[in-house]
Amino acid sequence: MSTFLRLHAEQQYAEELDELRRADSRPRPANWQLSPWAVVTYLLGGRLDNGYTVSAKYIGSRRLIEIAVATLATDRGLLLFGVPGTAKSWVSEHLAAAVCGQSTLLIQGTAGTSEEQLRYGWNYAQLLAHGPSENALVPSPLMQAMKRGQIARIEELTRIPADVQDTLITVLSEKTLPIPELGSEVQASRGFSVIATANNRDKGVNELSSALKRRFNTVVLPVPSSEEEEVAIVVKRVAEMGRALELPAEPPALKEVKRVVQIFRELRNGQTEDGKTRLKSPSGTLSTAEAISVINNGMALAGHFGDGVMGSQDIASGLIGAVIKDPVQDAVVWNEYLETVVKERADWKDLYRACRERL
Repeated sequence: MSTFLRLHAEQQYAEELDELRRADSRPRPANWQLSPWAVVTYLLGGRLDNGYTVSAKYIGSRRLIEIAVATLATDRGLLLFGVPGTAKSWVSEHLAAAVCGQSTLLIQGTAGTSEEQLRYGWNYAQLLAHGPSENALVPSPLMQAMKRGQIARIEELTRIPADVQDTLITVLSEKTLPIPELGSEVQASRGFSVIATANNRDKGVNELSSALKRRFNTVVLPVPSSEEEEVAIVVKRVAEMGRALELPAEPPALKEVKRVVQIFRELRNGQTEDGKTRLKSPSGTLSTAEAISVINNGMALAGHFGDGVMGSQDIASGLIGAVIKDPVQDAVVWNEYLETVVKERADWKDLYRACRERL
């Protein structure tokens, strides 16, 4: 058992990647560890000719993943776009792990991300002692990816200030990164690409310039299209995270997972599952990732402070915390949903009581 809280994709699924490499005889682009076909199989799962079963990392449209992988085989960057919680970062990490065997060349976008963090920095002790030199240069993950012919990942691109975002234009169009201080440049090796993720729902979002958008192929990752698909995603991720965190609780009953997913979908869509009742939607996105978090929190409560079997008492607190982000507006939405929907469902009385006790 690993002592790390979270393994990188290439560590956690090293066996699957090795099996795919051995079974993969299709053409591979320069510096790719796997062929595009094998990368898609790694993401979506499948059975190899030797009988080995590859687990699914992403449950959703095969065509979307094929488009994403095909983009990486060209000279364009890949922009994974969608509302929060649609597995953009998850897909980005696994694409990088499958294509180049390394998912850690990562830049986390924030409002404070500077141009130096995207391009390169300096070791100031070396800089003051000897002036600008190769030894004083501190390469960014982007520069390292260019040198090695690997994939650089940029998370939350739209959180980075617009003038800093545009640093990427030269890199993506000319495949070169100038270093004016040294009178030189870094040219991208074959296999280099950029995977960026972005959403337009959170506060503090900076729109991408038209010039930058044109240098990316955009793939929109949607919210799961059906309740069955979303339940399958939640069950899979909860099981994986429960093992990784060693939670001392039984896997959650499918009934509890379905209830959480149904609540999220109804509030997200603004109507009940049967379409008969219109609902107000809360300010948050109520994503699949948040549903997973609610279930994991319930398992931790049941395992450490209960009998090890997750019930409505264990999920109520996490559920309320996920829905009520704005203490005024969202509280009204949640109270209305409890009284008009949850209370009226005969087999949800336990959940209604548990939620009422915590309000």
